[in-house]
Amino acid sequence: MANVNQLTTIDQLQEALDHTTERPLLVFKHSTRCPISAGAYSEFQSYLGGSPSEEVDYGLIYVVENRDVSNAAAEKLDLKHESPQAILIKNGEPVWNTSHSRITSGALREALS
Repeated sequence: MANVNQLTTIDQLQEALDHTTERPLLVFKHSTRCPISAGAYSEFQSYLGGSPSEEVDYGLIYVVENRDVSNAAAEKLDLKHESPQAILIKNGEPVWNTSHSRITSGALREALS
């Protein structure tokens, strides 16, 4: 299974975004209070437990517990906040994102291949 870094501070988020000049980053924004997000998180875990891309770093933001980080991600990436949400970032810019029931292990596999 791929290593997932939980992003709990804005500094950690900025460091992860800065690193996208070297390696892409997939950020998963997860609400622990939402059943749709629970399903998407399960799909994310399924992707990670299969054959995830080793060329990508993985980040996780809990949107309720770390709302400031979630809001900062939306602002820095100029994306509407959604949860659940998966965002692929290269060179500091979002190049792909999806949300809700469109987050599937297949969609992640396709986006990251």
